[in-house]
Amino acid sequence: MKSFYKGTLILIIAAFFGECIEFLVNMILARELHEEGMGLYMSLLPIFFLIYVIASLELHISISKFVAENKRAMHYNLIVHALKMAAVVVLIMCVVMPFILSFSSIMDRYHPYIKWLLITLIPIVAFSSIARGYFMGVQQMGKIAFSNFLKDIIQFGLLFFIFNLFHFNQEKSLLMAFFVLIGSEFIVFLYLVNLLILQMRIMARGTNSRTTGKHARQTLLAVSLPTMGLRIFHAITNAIQPFLIHTALLSAGFGAVVATEHFGMLTGVAMTIGFFPAFIAHSLMIMLIPNVSNAHKNQDKEKLRVLLQKSMSFTVLYGVPAVFFIYFFAEPLTSLFFSSTSATYYLKLLCPYFLFHFFVIPMQAYLIGLGLVKDAFIHTVWSHIVAFLMMYILGSQASLNMGGIILGMNTGAVLLTFMHYVTICKKIGISIFLTKTRSLPIK
Repeated sequence: MKSFYKGTLILIIAAFFGECIEFLVNMILARELHEEGMGLYMSLLPIFFLIYVIASLELHISISKFVAENKRAMHYNLIVHALKMAAVVVLIMCVVMPFILSFSSIMDRYHPYIKWLLITLIPIVAFSSIARGYFMGVQQMGKIAFSNFLKDIIQFGLLFFIFNLFHFNQEKSLLMAFFVLIGSEFIVFLYLVNLLILQMRIMARGTNSRTTGKHARQTLLAVSLPTMGLRIFHAITNAIQPFLIHTALLSAGFGAVVATEHFGMLTGVAMTIGFFPAFIAHSLMIMLIPNVSNAHKNQDKEKLRVLLQKSMSFTVLYGVPAVFFIYFFAEPLTSLFFSSTSATYYLKLLCPYFLFHFFVIPMQAYLIGLGLVKDAFIHTVWSHIVAFLMMYILGSQASLNMGGIILGMNTGAVLLTFMHYVTICKKIGISIFLTKTRSLPIK
């Protein structure tokens, strides 16, 4: 458990500084792009994340789980096969994606070069995810923490200098924002891949077990495909959400430009502020996957119970004070971006959404470690069906509009949290109060 606490602390400290920088990044973007531009930027981000997920094949999750569960001698051969598999994925995506983006009407409102920036992302993500997964699995969290911090500081530095030295119209400002985003990913790619190459040279000199490419692919894809399915579903729903909200607001009587502006305030301001403390949840997630995987393989039910108890208790300790602070200081926080009573109102209404997501993030890692990705996917589908139905029905009401949309979001977050939690407790044989109920083996 000492390594768990140490790794989590390293990630939290690095993530805190990274999150502070990301907060500044969003402030720069909000002031440069304004309400409508911020809405366009946030509308394209789900496409960015969708490409990110598909290109990575979620290999960082499957490699992390495999490395944590198996001896060092098996690592080298698996990484080699993972690199070959990633190369095939990159080749296929680089051929197919230009056609998809060219015929998509989504890109019509953006500079044509953004399409090629998104394609450039594919090889960057595919290979850096392998390095990230390996270092997560061997719990060298300092490298993961530094890579995350490096990305944020480079993005902030480039945006600060570019937007202070040059003045662009809205279209070119959006282009520069995405150029900097992809550029920061490229720097992290260079850092992680170089570290992986050095590590592989060391492993190559030792004794290594061999495995066939077919077995390696089956081992990795058994975890990666369901996890990627979950992430793709998230990415698709996030891509749909802007259009759902936009359509609901139009039905409620909003104009097209006003609807885009309010979506920008919701996601670019309220969500940015509310999810600031989530860096702690993501740090827990990174640490939980290898630790839960190892404890599950060894049938260590007591360690599984303690890991769940510690992660839930820790989430309460930081999550509850965080949402109270956000609620009571909503006005000064939103004014850091731009003065808007609407943004303040949205931030306050979203407090339950933020709190329950602080619990959901580590619980998803727990489900992955237990091999329950299918359950996580089913929970996510049901919670989004309920949330989207409520968002559209209530958001279309002229008297509720954005308030109704946020109510739907809150409901979905609550439902997802409880489904995850009950499933985990049932799997490891404890009550919802984290007490032992039975002594059956964990399958």
